[in-house]
Amino acid sequence: RWQKIFMFPLWSKMAVFWNKMFLTIIVLLIVLFLDAIREVRKYSSVHVNEKAANVNSSAFDHIQMKLFRSQRNLYLSGFSLFLWLVLRRTVTLLTQLAKEMASHAALETQVNDATEAAKKYMAENERLQEALSGKGNGKKKESTDATQEKLKEEVERLKAELQKTSNAFHKAKTEVAAVRKQSEGLRREYDHLMKEFEQLQQSLNKAEDKKDL
Repeated sequence: RWQKIFMFPLWSKMAVFWNKMFLTIIVLLIVLFLDAIREVRKYSSVHVNEKAANVNSSAFDHIQMKLFRSQRNLYLSGFSLFLWLVLRRTVTLLTQLAKEMASHAALETQVNDATEAAKKYMAENERLQEALSGKGNGKKKESTDATQEKLKEEVERLKAELQKTSNAFHKAKTEVAAVRKQSEGLRREYDHLMKEFEQLQQSLNKAEDKKDL
């Protein structure tokens, strides 16, 4: 069902637009992250200077509030940039996994078809051998031998194709397992980062509440 949904032509037309949008958001997050770093450095130096100069408490609190907001923007933009890249990587891995699963199913069908064809040719070869076993004429024997040689060559060719297809099938199966394992590891890492982000957000909210008080 999901394959039918994602195979709509509309998604392929929107792919270029979404790629451009993704790059635009990446550039925007990088700009916000760099700006937050600049603000943190700026207000950190001002904070130290004002503290050393022993200025009035209102100006000092104002500078401290600016520093806190710049640090909050730094954390938010940094985590947003990182999580956006993680999301992009997750989508890429899921796409690769879907393609590998599709190729896996196609190779499995090809292996089954080759196996059935090989069995069919072997059964025909056995029937021909049984039908021509009692006839000892020289000319018929030569034609029988030629037919058997052709059948043997055909069987060998089918066996070779079957072996080749089986090797490709096992290789695709190994690649699918590797991609699936990588996606599971990435999902666990993403859950861990989300927990850390929630903890950091809670600590920032507590600090902001204290500043308001």
